[in-house]
Amino acid sequence: MSPIRTVFAAAVALAVGGSVSVAWATGLSAADQDLPDLGSPATAAVSLEEEYQAGLGWFRTMQQGGQVLEDPEVSDYIQEIGHSLSSHAEEGQHQFYYFVLREPIINAQAMPGGFIAINSGLILATRNENELAGVMAHETAHVTQRHLVRGLIDQSHAGLMSTAAMLAAILLGATAGRGSPGAMEGGILAAESAGIQHQINYTRKDEFEADRIGIGTMANAGYDPLGMVSFFEYMGREGPEPTRINAVQFLIDHPLFPDRVAEASNRAAQIGRIHHVDSLGYLLTRERLRALVGNPQETRDYYTNLLKNGAGKTLEDRYGLDVTRIIMRDSAAAIPDLQALVHENPKVTQFYGALGQAYLANGQIKESQAVLDKALFLFPRNVPISIRLSETLMRAGDNKRAQLILDDLFNVVEPTPDQTKLIAKAANAAGDHADSYYYMSYYYVMIGDLKMSATQLQLALSLPGLDPVQRGRISARLEEVRAAMPKAHKNQVADDNGNGRH
Repeated sequence: MSPIRTVFAAAVALAVGGSVSVAWATGLSAADQDLPDLGSPATAAVSLEEEYQAGLGWFRTMQQGGQVLEDPEVSDYIQEIGHSLSSHAEEGQHQFYYFVLREPIINAQAMPGGFIAINSGLILATRNENELAGVMAHETAHVTQRHLVRGLIDQSHAGLMSTAAMLAAILLGATAGRGSPGAMEGGILAAESAGIQHQINYTRKDEFEADRIGIGTMANAGYDPLGMVSFFEYMGREGPEPTRINAVQFLIDHPLFPDRVAEASNRAAQIGRIHHVDSLGYLLTRERLRALVGNPQETRDYYTNLLKNGAGKTLEDRYGLDVTRIIMRDSAAAIPDLQALVHENPKVTQFYGALGQAYLANGQIKESQAVLDKALFLFPRNVPISIRLSETLMRAGDNKRAQLILDDLFNVVEPTPDQTKLIAKAANAAGDHADSYYYMSYYYVMIGDLKMSATQLQLALSLPGLDPVQRGRISARLEEVRAAMPKAHKNQVADDNGNGRH
C-alpha cells in the first residue's frame, strides 16, 4: 500500500476507533531506561486513537492560523531528524509528526498523538545538532510516556470520566468539519485543544522522566547525550542577553529544577560521550530558517557584516545569503553564487533546489527546469527537489508531468497536507478533475475534516465520463469516509448525496 493511501487508511481507522501501530526499532531496554509502568488509567481514560485526534485538532488549528512553516527543505530535514529519534523510542504505538512553527520565541511543544512543534527560534538558538536532537528527544518522550493524559488524570477531580470527556470534546472539535451546524462549536473546541499544553504544566517527575528517556533515545540514534544538557545550561546561564530574554518561555515550559541538570548530566555520563558531527543538512536548515523567518533586510545585513569581518564564506552562510536574496526578489544576484555552490558541491540537494528557485523567480523557467531535472536524475524521489521541479513545470504549463512526478513521489514517500494540496492542484490544472477531487479528499482527512473529504469524493462521482474502475475506487473511499463520520454528519452527507442524484 502506498504511503498516501496508508495515511488515509490510518486516519480513517483512528476516526472510527481502530488501531494503528508502527513497529519502531528499539535501543536500550525498558529496564535500562527506568521506564515507568503506564498502567491502565491513561489507557482506560483516553485511547491512543483519541489522543491522535486531539493532537490533530491542535495541529489543524495552528495550520489554519498560518503558524506552521510550509517549506519543503525545512520540513524534510526536521522530519528526518525526528524519524532518527522516534525510530529509537522505547515504544511503538505512536506515529510522530514533527513540524516547524513561524515563531521566533525559543520553545518546543509536544501534544498527544505524536504531534511535535519546534519553534524556528529554538532551532536558531541551538549551537549544534546534538542540542536540537536533545530538545526533540525530550519532547518525544513526553508523547511516548503520555504525560499530558496522565497529567489530566491527576488533575481531574472527577477522575477518568472527566478526562475522557475533555479529550472527547477535543476529538469532536477535530472532526467537526466546516459548513455544518456544529462547525463553530467544533472550531472553538479545536482552538481550546491548542491551549491545553499551557493549562497543564508537566510535573517535576515528568520533566525528569522525559530527560532520562530522551537522553537514552538520542544516544541510541547516534547523538551525543550531553547535547540535551548543554542546551539547558546554555538557556539557563550561558546565553547572550537576547537569547536569555527569548529563553523565558522555554524555561517556563521546561523549568530547570536545581538538581535536574545534574541528574541529566549523570545519566549522560553513564551512557558515555558519542562523537556526532553536525550534518550539513542541520547547518543549511538553520541558515534557511534565518532567511525565511527573519526580517529580510536585517538578515541580508547580517550576512553582509559577516563578509566584511572576513567571515561569511562557509557553505551555510553563502546559502543563507542566497536564500535571502531570493526572498528579497534579488534572484539575479543569487544565481552566480548558487551556480558555483552546485558546481563545487554536486552532491548537496539543497543547492540545486535553491538554484532552481532562483531561476524560476528570475523568470528563467527553462534554466530552472534543466537544473531541477538534473537534480531529480541524481536524487530520485527527493521530496524538496520533486516539489521544486513540479512548481517549475506548473509555471511552464506542463501540469501533467508535474502530476506524474508528484504521484510517483507520494506512492513511496508520505506527503504533508500542504504537499497533498499541491498534487491536487497539479491534477486540476492538467484537466484530471477526478484525481484532483480524490487528492483533496486525502487532504481533508489529514486535517480531520471528514465532511469536506466526503464532499470532494461526491464531486468526483458527479463528473461525467468516469470509467468503472475510477467510479469503484472513489465510491469505496467515500464509504470509508462516511463510516468514520459522526452520525449527524454521516446522515447529512447521505442526504446531500441523495439530493444530488438526478
